[in-house]
Amino acid sequence: MSEQNLVADASFAIPDGQRSKLSAVVGSSLIGTAIEFYDFFIYGTAAALVFPRVFFPTLSPYAGLMAAYATLAIPFLTRPLGAIVFGHYGDRIGRKSMLMASLTIMGLSTFAIGLVPSYDAIGLLAPTIIIILRLLQGFALGGEWGGAATMLVEYAPPEKRGFYGTFVQLGNVVGLFTSTLVFALLPQQSIAGDGWRWPFLISILMLAVGLYIRQKVDESPVFEAAVKNKPAARHAPIMEVLRNDKRPVLVAMGSRAGEIILGWIVIGFLLSYATRTVGLTSQHVLIALLTASGIGIVTVPLFGHLSDKIGRRPVFLFGATLGAIFAFPLFWLINTANPSLFILSIVIGYSIGLAAMFAVQPSFFAESFPTEIRYTGISLGFQLANIIGGLTPMIATFLAAQAGGASWPISLFLMTGCAVSVGCVLTMTESAGRKLT
Repeated sequence: MSEQNLVADASFAIPDGQRSKLSAVVGSSLIGTAIEFYDFFIYGTAAALVFPRVFFPTLSPYAGLMAAYATLAIPFLTRPLGAIVFGHYGDRIGRKSMLMASLTIMGLSTFAIGLVPSYDAIGLLAPTIIIILRLLQGFALGGEWGGAATMLVEYAPPEKRGFYGTFVQLGNVVGLFTSTLVFALLPQQSIAGDGWRWPFLISILMLAVGLYIRQKVDESPVFEAAVKNKPAARHAPIMEVLRNDKRPVLVAMGSRAGEIILGWIVIGFLLSYATRTVGLTSQHVLIALLTASGIGIVTVPLFGHLSDKIGRRPVFLFGATLGAIFAFPLFWLINTANPSLFILSIVIGYSIGLAAMFAVQPSFFAESFPTEIRYTGISLGFQLANIIGGLTPMIATFLAAQAGGASWPISLFLMTGCAVSVGCVLTMTESAGRKLT
């Protein structure tokens, strides 16, 4: 890590007397992203457990599951649009206002999903409304991650960007833990009825808390300095990215391939695969997700801290390599139908392999773009990769069906994604200590 770079960037670190501002940004980013990912993940759980019956009852079990997974994938199409729109205004007028807007849209659309009548009540209008609300969720989440990551990295002391950047990723992990816990605590007979609606409806309370905390955060000092010292860009941020910074966007996309496939296999696919094919219960899967996400709350910041010490590339490469090596053993352990081995497989895959890749992304990606297009650049790279993530449960379900229930094609799919991640990270230069200005 270059000491000269750290010194040059030190003017943008939070002074000792203003450390409370950094704490506020950390809390805001963590809670805001936790709420948004909670909203997103409860849909994934409901899609696997009850939505085929609630919104697609006229289809066969396989077709109904694929239809439910299709509505899970749809928002990933609007996430890049959200990245462009929120990134544009976030780079032009500031990070804070866009984060307030993204959280509001996400929270209200999630609450509304809990109110949508079933197919039996209003017919095709029910899945149509779900699709519209899911598109709004994707649009909002497209602007959330990039803004929160940008704020955290720009506020953090230069030598600790890797650690502080993980708090936006912890929002993802905490959102998974909370959404899984809510479904695990609901009685099974309640979920089968209208109990599935409660996780969506209570999100309105979380929205109020998130907005209250987020409105107390000041604008990023790095952004304010950039606005003060530089004239406005002649072109829209997205045009600047496409003109001068296409490569970091494409590399960020590719580097996420293994992480995003592994993540959505664990979060979106295994609930149906483990219960329908392996013979485990939904409680076994929920307990495994609770355990893995609980451990991830510890391992994610540890990997971020490690990236400040040894660099972003080694940590990212460790996670991607482990994901590739573990692609087949993951399903070998799952297919034993042993609950303990199932939990072990999810912990290794999610809490170690995925956590190492996931932890360094905010700092690694943010350090690849200049301030005036940072929000747009990292949002676009991150969200374009999510398209394959949204399709992963459908792809995995299709591969398993074509192989007669065998898991080897899914393992090969995961291994390929992790190999792409390794290749892309190897083309990236180390960014720890790089000046943000």
